[in-house]
Amino acid sequence: MPIAEVNAPVDAPRGLAGVIVTETQLGDVRGAEGFYHYRQYSAVELAAARSFEDVWYLMFHGKLPSAAQLAAFRAETAELRALPAAVRDALPALAHAGALSGPLAGLRTALSLLGATTGFRPLYDIDADRRRIDALAACAAVPTLITALHRLGQGLQPVEPRLDLGHAANYLYMLTGEEPEPDRVRAIEAYLISTIDHGFNASTFTARVIASTGADLAACLVGAVGALSGPLHGGAPSRALDMLDAIGTPDRIDSWIRDSVLRGDRIMGFGHSVYRTEDPRSRMLRGVAEQFGGPLVEFAVQVEARVEALLAELKAGRELHTNVELYAGVVMELCGLPREMFTPTFCAARVVGWSANILEQAEDSKIIRPAARYVGPPPPQPLPTTVPR
Repeated sequence: MPIAEVNAPVDAPRGLAGVIVTETQLGDVRGAEGFYHYRQYSAVELAAARSFEDVWYLMFHGKLPSAAQLAAFRAETAELRALPAAVRDALPALAHAGALSGPLAGLRTALSLLGATTGFRPLYDIDADRRRIDALAACAAVPTLITALHRLGQGLQPVEPRLDLGHAANYLYMLTGEEPEPDRVRAIEAYLISTIDHGFNASTFTARVIASTGADLAACLVGAVGALSGPLHGGAPSRALDMLDAIGTPDRIDSWIRDSVLRGDRIMGFGHSVYRTEDPRSRMLRGVAEQFGGPLVEFAVQVEARVEALLAELKAGRELHTNVELYAGVVMELCGLPREMFTPTFCAARVVGWSANILEQAEDSKIIRPAARYVGPPPPQPLPTTVPR
């Protein structure tokens, strides 16, 4: 086949919406029916019934672990939570430098340093076993990094990880310095599991693009964190709660939402680029929130009902329901997480999904290299005859 025909450009929709770019065994999002899965299991059922380490093992190994395999995996990953001395010593400066932008800014640099200190090598140059070791080290270290950066930013000392606590419990312990209540652990664990992976979202695709170049795992994760930090991706749960604060009381819901929609503002916590039904993550997390109860949960449920009714009226013909952001914010607020830690907490879970995608992409040596249509002034044009001095 002639080269010109092989490389013939193909038009794709803006944002690559719906374009299949590769095959994966990790999971999928079926937006028309409101369902998503990790491997062969419902992600929501996993969040309700299994531990974070169970699902981490599933994403890395393709099957749920036996009791013995789970015990060994927990021990292996717990040992990797402690940071190398060079990384730990650099965290105060990173926290100070990122004081205004939060833990994710420091995490990007800390991940690069972790990769360099630990000796991460290009994915292209190492075998599958070595890639897995690097991925486990990064996934185990990220919760330690973000909690340490947060505490240092608050003028507090980091809390060292504990080997005897599960992944979710240890995360809350490192964040607060206190052993968390079981109901909070289970709620945060359900949230973390529900956000491990979600198709080829912006950050996951970014990680896979970088992995396709053969770069080291830390480089792939730094790119993914950068994508996640955007308010249209991982930065929305706190903004959804800010919206609840701005509305204030039930009698203001209709007027506030109506005015916002007519101004063209985005209603945080509603609508999704894939789902045309209720987001299954939202449904699951609403149930988690309702187990706590209280005024915040009652208000969120009221807002959800009225917003969906108003959006149906003002944006007729469009299916707009709650997404994961609204009740994710409510659950994290109920569990005592500060709002500036909502997106970093998302990152503490999604790093497992990114890493699984990186490991899968590393098995394919084809670099991801799409094309763009040039729409600037027609070239070539003559250079100006006069040169500025």
